[in-house]
Amino acid sequence: MSNNSPSTFWKDKHVVVTGGAGFLGSFVIEKLIQRGATDIMIPHIENYNLIDRDDVRRLFADVLTPFDKRPAHLKPSTLNLSPANHEVDPKNVVIIHLAANVGGIGANREHPAEFFYDNLMMGVELMHQAYKNGVGKFVAIGTVCAYPKFTPVPFREEDLWIGYPEETNAPYGLAKKMMLVQAQAYRQQYGFNAIFLLPVNLYGPRDNFNLQTSHVIPALIRKAIEAKERGDRELAVWGDGSPTREFLYVEDAADGIVSAAEKYNGSEPVNLGSGYEISIKNLAEMIVRQTGFGGKLVWQTDKPNGQPRRGLDVTRAKEYFGWSAQVPFEEGMRRTIEWFEENRNKIR
Repeated sequence: MSNNSPSTFWKDKHVVVTGGAGFLGSFVIEKLIQRGATDIMIPHIENYNLIDRDDVRRLFADVLTPFDKRPAHLKPSTLNLSPANHEVDPKNVVIIHLAANVGGIGANREHPAEFFYDNLMMGVELMHQAYKNGVGKFVAIGTVCAYPKFTPVPFREEDLWIGYPEETNAPYGLAKKMMLVQAQAYRQQYGFNAIFLLPVNLYGPRDNFNLQTSHVIPALIRKAIEAKERGDRELAVWGDGSPTREFLYVEDAADGIVSAAEKYNGSEPVNLGSGYEISIKNLAEMIVRQTGFGGKLVWQTDKPNGQPRRGLDVTRAKEYFGWSAQVPFEEGMRRTIEWFEENRNKIR
């Protein structure tokens, strides 16, 4: 269930949201403020390269500095928050690690080494330094790409290790999955409170609509609207339309992450999904209908399909911290298309 009311949990917390300026991060920040967080820090890449060990160490030194002595770039004035200036107790620090080097199938095929190295190094060093600095909680965000290629549907968390991930995004998926191994190892040996969440593919307002790097929903929305404006008779779509996907509205995902940060303290990985599975063919037809494109879909069967089916078992999230998705898929798609049409002049 969604919950926007303040919680006493966040009152004295110092929250670091890596990737806080990104798509998902912007919604997580909003949820944290709604829940009562008063000290939120967003490390921007121009100030901290999270792939660099020295920068990660410097980040933790800055995070543990009282608010009035903290570098200006960790005091985002736009949030209008006024945390206390007293000493920062590391036990009250919560790290929510959203930052990642991500992309669709095409980008994963072209940059597998970068996706592996960047995501692995970010996660490993951040969690290690969080433990070394006595941080109270680390929330690691994994990816549905971590699941084996032929995982039985719906994907259950206990099936994470039954095979190798889908080849096109395996380096990325495995790099992110190493945070689960690290979280469980650090909990076992050090008693460190790190949790691991597995969100399914996200969509919604503020998504990445750049056709070179975007995922399937924003890419298809943009292509359909631009094809309509040009008067095109055909719209090309990768693959044959047969794979299925599950999508989670970004605001629901943010709510799930903040709820888990607040209430979940276990070692087991937890899926965050909508429980709604749709074929790429039906998805493309829905986008054509909602955008008003009147032409024909042409399937590029020489392009890869990616994982054959993808749908999550979302039982754990409800059982462990009382969360479930709230926004129906058609409604989420309508909001996403509206946002894109209203903000197109700002998107490259």
